[in-house]
Amino acid sequence: MRNLMTGAALACSLALAVPAAAAPGQCSMTGFGDFACDVDVDGGGITFVLPDGATFVFAHEANGEGFGYLIAAETQPGRKPVELGRFAPVAGEEGCWFGAEDDITFCAALEQ
Repeated sequence: MRNLMTGAALACSLALAVPAAAAPGQCSMTGFGDFACDVDVDGGGITFVLPDGATFVFAHEANGEGFGYLIAAETQPGRKPVELGRFAPVAGEEGCWFGAEDDITFCAALEQ
């Protein structure tokens, strides 16, 4: 049986962790559904690889909110990430955030 850390515990990890440390977890994102992932959590946000090989980055700012970015699987020098806009926590769904700009929801939970 897996125990997943979501919501407040994940947010606390965001605030306390300094170096990025990948940990096995469970992620979901609009257009991809649920999938196993390695979640990198540091003091500045959350990063995980999507099933298509692209990398999603959530850069935390304050109050659980931040900006989302998508980095293509085949990166090239000088290529900028795609900005997905501002994300805010989803009420009643621990460990999930919603970005109104492109109507995207993502969730991340770490295994314990």
